[in-house]
Amino acid sequence: MLSSPILSLLCLFYLFSSTALAASAVLGVDLGTEYIKAALVKPGIPLEIVLTKDSRRKEASAVVFKPSKNGPKAGEFPERLYGSDALALAARFPGDVYPNLKTLLGLGADNSVVKEYASRHPALKLEAEKTRGTAAFRSSAFAEDEEAWMVEEILAMELQSIQKNAEALAGKGSTVKDLVITIPPFYTAEEKRAVELAADLAGLRILELISDGLAVGLNYATSRTFKSINEGAKPEHHMVFDMGAGSTKATILKFQGRTVKDVGKFNKTIQEVRVLGSGWDRTLGGDALNAVIMDDMIAQFVASPAAKSISPTVEAVKAHGRASAKLLKEAERLRHILSANANTQASFEGLYEDIDFKYKITRAEFEKLVESHAARIAPAIKKALDMANLEVQDLDSIILHGGAIRTPFVQRELEKIIGDADKIKNNVNSDESAVFGAVFRGAGLSPSFRVKEIRASEAAIYPAGIKWENIHEKPQHQRLWQADSLHGAEKQYSFKNQNDFPIQFYQHVPSSENVSPGSAEKELITLTTQNLTDSVARLKDKFGCTDGDINVKLSTRLATNNGQVEIIKLIVDCEIEEAEEKDTILGGVKNMFGFGKKDQVPLSEEGESAETISSSETTSSSSSSASASASPSSKKDAKKDAKKDSKDAKSKDSKDVKPKTTKRFEVIPLKYTIEKKGLPQLSSAEITRMKNRIAAFEDSDRSRKLREEALNQLEGFTYKVRDLLDNEGFVEASTAEERATLEEKSKAASEWIYSGGAEASREELKAKLKEMKDIVGPIETRKSEALTRPEQIKALQEALNQTKAMIAGITEQIANDTKARESFSASKASAATETPKPTAVSDDFADLEDEPTTTESEPVPEETMDPPVYTQIDLIRPQSLYDSIYEWLEKNLALQEKLTITDDPVIFTKDLAAKAKELQDVQVDLIMKSMKQPYKSSRPTKKAKKPKTKKTKSAKSSKTASSAKPEKTLEFTDDGKPAFKVGPDGELPTEEEIMAFIEKNRAENVAKEKAEKAEKAEKAEEETRKKDEL
Repeated sequence: MLSSPILSLLCLFYLFSSTALAASAVLGVDLGTEYIKAALVKPGIPLEIVLTKDSRRKEASAVVFKPSKNGPKAGEFPERLYGSDALALAARFPGDVYPNLKTLLGLGADNSVVKEYASRHPALKLEAEKTRGTAAFRSSAFAEDEEAWMVEEILAMELQSIQKNAEALAGKGSTVKDLVITIPPFYTAEEKRAVELAADLAGLRILELISDGLAVGLNYATSRTFKSINEGAKPEHHMVFDMGAGSTKATILKFQGRTVKDVGKFNKTIQEVRVLGSGWDRTLGGDALNAVIMDDMIAQFVASPAAKSISPTVEAVKAHGRASAKLLKEAERLRHILSANANTQASFEGLYEDIDFKYKITRAEFEKLVESHAARIAPAIKKALDMANLEVQDLDSIILHGGAIRTPFVQRELEKIIGDADKIKNNVNSDESAVFGAVFRGAGLSPSFRVKEIRASEAAIYPAGIKWENIHEKPQHQRLWQADSLHGAEKQYSFKNQNDFPIQFYQHVPSSENVSPGSAEKELITLTTQNLTDSVARLKDKFGCTDGDINVKLSTRLATNNGQVEIIKLIVDCEIEEAEEKDTILGGVKNMFGFGKKDQVPLSEEGESAETISSSETTSSSSSSASASASPSSKKDAKKDAKKDSKDAKSKDSKDVKPKTTKRFEVIPLKYTIEKKGLPQLSSAEITRMKNRIAAFEDSDRSRKLREEALNQLEGFTYKVRDLLDNEGFVEASTAEERATLEEKSKAASEWIYSGGAEASREELKAKLKEMKDIVGPIETRKSEALTRPEQIKALQEALNQTKAMIAGITEQIANDTKARESFSASKASAATETPKPTAVSDDFADLEDEPTTTESEPVPEETMDPPVYTQIDLIRPQSLYDSIYEWLEKNLALQEKLTITDDPVIFTKDLAAKAKELQDVQVDLIMKSMKQPYKSSRPTKKAKKPKTKKTKSAKSSKTASSAKPEKTLEFTDDGKPAFKVGPDGELPTEEEIMAFIEKNRAENVAKEKAEKAEKAEKAEEETRKKDEL
């Protein structure tokens, strides 16, 4: 029997299971322009929204670097806040709050979108990053020599904040690293790379970048079932219209069911969601509408009578950081109100140069201001329909998503375009369906979850292809993917080049997208072969290939996780001919003597082909019997046929016959390098520097949090001291000198905090707190000891009395046992002279046994006495412990009675409790010793009789059963621990056997409990019946 291995296996199984569960959490992130939403899926947490620290379901996409009161210092980091906390400081620190950065990802600092952003946030110090030329920000909260912060770095901070909230939801010890992020369908390769860089800087792993529309479609499909097109059903076409803060997107989706082969001979119906087309407007969103209201407010402010005294210009007001921050925040509030009300107003106190301003606007006025914006909705929808080759009438419904779709003029414009208001549906959560679709996608990609099988297919959106120079050094161009090509679509192309050459992959982004200057064909990567020249030379020299036979073949596809180009295979091959080997006369002679081909069947003694014989005895014997049963006539015929075939082979070999040829491809894999194109790539050293800086910022936040906790503890303790000085019990237990010192230190600490100590280090704060605690601690101890000591002394005295009584009782029992043993020995000696003779015992039924039985005569039983329960040795430790504790209590009790309440005690309640427990443990040990002894009868017992030996059939059957092959089994030992027997081959039970054993044991226990309950019920019924009879 082994018990430790099974316990080890169970522990390992639990360890790996818990580790897998901890690592299987997946985060879905809806990366919006204005808000970031996240949802978590984890075993035990199915698709739940990640709340912010303020218990909100979405976090504002903003970060603030709060400047220090003492100014920035080199090597130090300022306080960092996120979300609504950051936006609340926008008016105070407009140059250090960074909102809505999503629109800047992957764009150069000279892009018109970036310039528009800078004009709306004039206080921000935006500049071009030195390596890539993208947008970066320099903050006044840092020293002047600090590197500017890239947009990707700030976004990484926001993702880390979301990660912390998710890990708090997942539970203690959980780690969240994997996530699926939603992106707009119009994101180019550069913008996708920017998102991936931000996640990498945050220490996260992106499972997939999914478009907003497809994420909404996935969420829509989770609660619906579409009929299979294999059964004649028609697919459904829906458009997801998503208008958020930064942009407007229209995505045409096809929903359908499909019957596919399942495990074995079964079929199953799966759901499919496919993107057919997308249209968009990059700058049409809530921010653009806010800007319209903001411009109107500035225009009215400049024209107001109060502002004429200073004659401000529109440009001057826009360039004023605090004024712009106030106006932009209020413009968003007004727009939200106008979605539900006909008019609204706003008031500003000291908006610009201490001039107050009041602003009023109606919904009609607002809609007139945004007429040009409303006209931009239809082109986005038309673009999506054109890509999908559909008409408006082909759509089954319009699914709305995004915050700006609540604007009344937007819904009216949609009704005008669609022509049927009933098709516009609000059957999904317009705020959270995208994030739920993203986390559902993440759960489907993770092997830790089993979800409804929905196959999602993303479209390329932008065409892509390759460019290269052919063998004649002429530029070539080939488009491989169209805008509606799906991710995962594999393409093959052949080249005739025979020397190493580069292949450039490009993405066709129309100039109207205004993402970067230059050609519309934006370079993605450049693939350069390395061993093509040598490989071609080898094909020509070794296999005789010609120029026309040599081909370079490329297999590539759009990656399913991000739509980027990935290389599957790159080879050079040549079709060659090989002659088949023919059997000649010399080869036949070699075969006769056993020197032929290795795979030739050997000959038997009779000249027949011998059968292949297995190494097992059973197969060998059956083959031999089959050979022996052959008839003699068949053997003769076989010999004649063999001679005839031999003659035919000789005559055929004598002729000059051309050998047959076969064609095959000689393939050589090509080595290659890949270089990313587009914006200059950051070096690994630069990425490491950024990661280290973000990590240092994180450490600074952690240290600041600990320092603030120390400050709060110190400040709170000063208030506690005031209450203690008024507490009667505290005053009674303290001296006047102690109270005066404590009051002095408390007042000094309070004054120190409000005079600049709030900015002190954590060590200084802890030192100040320790000074007061060193005074309060002893006084609090005296106070609490005075209250609890009498009760503990009484408990210890009771324990001493109980121990003393138990020692006395056991001493008396030992004396009685000694007397009884002496008396028994004397009576046994007097009876030793009479010894009974053994008599034979006859068995009248001996002849009825199947086997002869032997019966021995029983010896005369000998009377004995049970050993004593206790001895003097058992009392050594209890007596010693009793004496030492009794002496300690008497001595210290006399000292304690001489002290006053203001003196430090010599007897502590913890010592009293510990000594009482020691006595109780000794008492328990003595009681347990008596319980472990067998039942002691008042009469002497007899020695046990030797059992009879009897041979029966049952004994034989038992012996036969024991000789059977042992199997590995599991059971529980006497102490309740699991154990198992190892099988004859040393094999341990499998996991399935362990689980089966546990289920079986549980079932047996349940059955046993039921049987016991039934037996008790039956007995109770029997007793009731007897009482009724009486």
